[in-house]
Amino acid sequence: MHAPSPMALLVIAIVVLVLFGRGKVSSLMGEFGKGITAFKKGLNDGTSETNAERNAALDKPVQPIQPVPGTEARDVTPQNEPRV
Repeated sequence: MHAPSPMALLVIAIVVLVLFGRGKVSSLMGEFGKGITAFKKGLNDGTSETNAERNAALDKPVQPIQPVPGTEARDVTPQNEPRV
């Protein structure tokens, strides 16, 4: 699919203007602009929340892993093979 030519976009704009009138198109574009602004604000809020959560997780101290009782390290070298 290809992008419409500038001439086609101009014809569409003129048809919309004739059908709906200047006042209606103007208010519609204003609402469209408000929607875009709200969408961008929502994206920024989500990004800042994600960054805050990530930073909070990075600031937590790391707990060392405790060995499970009975699983101490053992020598598993076969008895008939020499150690290196």
